[in-house]
Amino acid sequence: MSLPQNVTPFRDTRPRLGDGCYIHPSAQVIGDVAVGPNSSLWCHAVARGDVNFIRIGADSNIQDNCTLHVSHRRESDPEGAPLIIGDRVTVGHNVILHGCTVEDECLIGMGSIVMDKAVLETRVLLGAGSLVTEGSRLESGHLYLGRPAKKVRALTEQELAHFAYSAAHYARLAREYAAG
Repeated sequence: MSLPQNVTPFRDTRPRLGDGCYIHPSAQVIGDVAVGPNSSLWCHAVARGDVNFIRIGADSNIQDNCTLHVSHRRESDPEGAPLIIGDRVTVGHNVILHGCTVEDECLIGMGSIVMDKAVLETRVLLGAGSLVTEGSRLESGHLYLGRPAKKVRALTEQELAHFAYSAAHYARLAREYAAG
């Protein structure tokens, strides 16, 4: 199977795209990247799995101008820092995710930065412009804001429901774009 021009191998490792995923023509997917079914990478997003791997689950969306990258393996850190994004995750415009783990049904607000080995547990809302420092762990079911990000409060039922809504909305939108 041939890959689109903007989906490129690195060191003999080809990206893997799940059924129904959508990669905008201006996005770049490079190297050891697996994109799950019905997930999408939007305008000018970059997922560069060159020195470690990137995994994006099902029904997740990576919005315009996002940068997804990793840290390499080395003697002092044999695992390095891969990037793992779960299912039904919404990553807002201009976000940087670097070598971290974002579990299922999270929403990462526009312009946020999440650093190496940080973990966002399932159903975390990270407010726009926040910075999650290296090695931090954000507890499930809470809103975090700031630089560095701090726990603000528990999420409401309406906010929790919005995670699935946002993921479904972007999956529908991606199908419309793919259909032309």
